[in-house]
Amino acid sequence: MNWKYLTRASLLGCILTLLGCHTSPGNSDGPDASTGTDAGTDASTPDTDSEWDGGYVPLEENGNSFDPGRLSPCRFAASGGGGCDFNTFDLSACDQGSLANAGTEGEYMLTLREQGPDPDGEFYYTEAAVLTLSGDGGTSYLNGVAATEVRQGNARLFSTTTLKPDGSSLRYAAVTCEAPQAPEFTGCYTNCRNGKLLSLSTFKSERMKWRAGESEASGLELVSESHVEQGHPVDVYVTKGYAYVVAIDSMGQTGGLTVFDVSNKAAPVKVKTIHMENDSYWNAAWAKGDALYVASADRGVLLFDITHPADPKLVRNLPGGSGRVNNHTLFIEGDRLYATTNNSVSIFDVSTPLAPVELNRYAPVSEFPNSPHDMLAVGDRLYVNNAIAGYVVADVSNPSDIRTLGQFDYPGQYSHANAVGTFAGRTIAFVGGEGPFEHLRVLDVTDPANIVKIGEFQLRPTVSIHNMLLVGKKLYISWYQEGVRVLNVANPTKPTQVAYYNTWRETDPHRGQHLDGAIGIRIPGDGYIYVVDTSRGLLILREK
Repeated sequence: MNWKYLTRASLLGCILTLLGCHTSPGNSDGPDASTGTDAGTDASTPDTDSEWDGGYVPLEENGNSFDPGRLSPCRFAASGGGGCDFNTFDLSACDQGSLANAGTEGEYMLTLREQGPDPDGEFYYTEAAVLTLSGDGGTSYLNGVAATEVRQGNARLFSTTTLKPDGSSLRYAAVTCEAPQAPEFTGCYTNCRNGKLLSLSTFKSERMKWRAGESEASGLELVSESHVEQGHPVDVYVTKGYAYVVAIDSMGQTGGLTVFDVSNKAAPVKVKTIHMENDSYWNAAWAKGDALYVASADRGVLLFDITHPADPKLVRNLPGGSGRVNNHTLFIEGDRLYATTNNSVSIFDVSTPLAPVELNRYAPVSEFPNSPHDMLAVGDRLYVNNAIAGYVVADVSNPSDIRTLGQFDYPGQYSHANAVGTFAGRTIAFVGGEGPFEHLRVLDVTDPANIVKIGEFQLRPTVSIHNMLLVGKKLYISWYQEGVRVLNVANPTKPTQVAYYNTWRETDPHRGQHLDGAIGIRIPGDGYIYVVDTSRGLLILREK
């Protein structure tokens, strides 16, 4: 997840149409999704008795491109200036009387439909913001920042002002217009810099409670919960009886590494915390042997010696040097460590885990800005979620000569995470996008030069996926405000939910951002599911 960019031009998912005829796939010559060689590696195992015969009807990919139209009748006053205050808005067309029934507490996701400078201008894109209302007269928050509130009649205007390092002033404001489907409400949203309007949007709200008809859990139960005091926890790796939880800087808190002894799953014990000045945005962790690798936004990959697992010792950073290297995610397959670094994927030989050697760097797509976010390797294939540049498959059998084999694109994409397995002789990829209206896409990647979408799965359109793991015929997903979801994918064309655990509670502290909730997930094979929630910390679950 890129918390440094909380809203992006993620476009609305639209109706997907069935095309073509039944496919007879034949035998696959793609890789098996076998487990990695290191204990604790997350991968799937090849299936031997699939319930799916390998046939499918290809699905057309129309992307997330769909204009929902104006989401509220409020307008932007032609002479209102750029102050992001009440004078910026024209509420004359709003049914403000209906706001008497609007929600007054809880966390609301605001779907934003941004438009051009002309109030009736062309459609640009849809994104999201979060408004947290305090029902007891306390402070409300806009995107996790304490907001000032001003009222005119039933209309409420919430605004935040931030001073930037360059001395400029950045202000966001949201004003309520009406509540035609109370308690949900609609309104207008702006962004101003130094008194100049930067964006104009209409919005509609959706309260982030558990999905209608759901309880806290089904098919999963909580074994223990351990608070993480540093920043926003985002990922965990489990090895040697210890859970290594990394956290990022967020909402005024700095991140770092927290080590838990999880020999007793019902009562983990925090044994150490590590924090470094000017280097605390740590987004991912992975281990091999006596080496723990941590993704740093400032110094690349941090290498720790965990010969004594309760007491990690920093050895050095990879690839080395003093220049800033932004590493975001990690993956180990066999003796190779893959790390997203700046605009490429760095590949290291970790056959000697505490003495990595960089082999090469791979920039997946040349014709678009590269922004590799995450990746998964299976044998000689590397599957890269290249954010706005799409999903890419590469041949890494020769690390000095990496070849791009195929790519999958769709309008408004932000390819974010994936899992790959073998089903009925086909190589199948489960790909999740991040941002409003993104969801799970199922792709046949047997022939990377001809990737075909064969299935999809979505919950609430405004809530997107963060990470996923494929174990046998089950896909385990950390799904932000949707918590943990378990899908049966024995028939990958029809993913079916079989279990869930709602980690999300809107009353937990430090909520209030779009990308918030269940984020990290690890299944090391000890019978438990380790989940990181951005507020609650480390949760250990098990299946009933």
